[in-house]
Parts: sequence; structure tokens; C-alpha cells
Amino acid sequence: MEASGTGADVHRRLIDSLYVEAMLLADEARSYFNDAGQEERALLDPMTRVVLSCESLKITTRLMHVIAWLLTQRAIDAGEIAADLGDDPLRALATSPVTEEAVLATMPRTTQTLIRASIDLYRRAERIERSKASPPAASPARAMFERLAMQL
Repeated sequence: MEASGTGADVHRRLIDSLYVEAMLLADEARSYFNDAGQEERALLDPMTRVVLSCESLKITTRLMHVIAWLLTQRAIDAGEIAADLGDDPLRALATSPVTEEAVLATMPRTTQTLIRASIDLYRRAERIERSKASPPAASPARAMFERLAMQL
């Protein structure tokens, strides 16, 4: 297998594993906010409950941005979307909402864990997107081999 095929295979596996993780995290967040989180929420003061509602929306937004981007990547890998159309800004990873550290500290422990997990997942997707946008520079060793090959 050639190097570009290996890179494409690694990319596909990375996208697939991130997709599974995003779907599991989305299900975990849904379950928590629909069920277990209700008990914790009831113990909070009214203003903190409003903040918690906002943060739950931010978690959902982050996850949906990542999932939409991952589905686009999977469609490109499957040939359902032309690779050059993947560069369309409308298909880029949308900007993530920000959660302030001070706000994070006021949230119940499980909510904090979900917020951090959604931020981490988003940042990993963002790194993958950036790495595709700017291919790595050619290594000095490869450049030397290419010069030698041209001289032969």
C-alpha cells in the first residue's frame, strides 16, 4: 500500500472512532440531562439552573457541530461528496460556544465532566480539520531523496 493510502486509512479510522465517541457522548449527555441530571438540577438555586440549561445547550451545540463535521468527512471518504467540495466553508467545523472556567466551577460534577468531554472532543476534531488544511512540510530527508532521484 502506498503512503497516501495509509494516510487515508488512518484518517478514516480516526474519523470513525471520533464519530463513535461523539455519538456515545451525545447519548450520555441526553441521558444525563433527561434523567439523572434532573435530581442535581433540582438542588441548584434558580440562577444556577438557568446557567446549567445554557451549558447543556452548549454541550449539545458542540456535539452537533462535531457530528455534522464528522459525517461530512465520512461522506468525503466514501466518495459521496467530492473532496474539493469538502473545502467549502459551509462544510467546515462550526465555531464552538465558549464555557467560562468560573461558570464551569459552579456546575454539578457530572455536568462539568460532560462539558470538559465535549470541549475535548471539539478540540480534537478542530486539530484534525487544521491538519488537513495545512499539509505537513516536506521532510529534509525526503527533499534530499527527491533531489538525488532527479540527478539520476
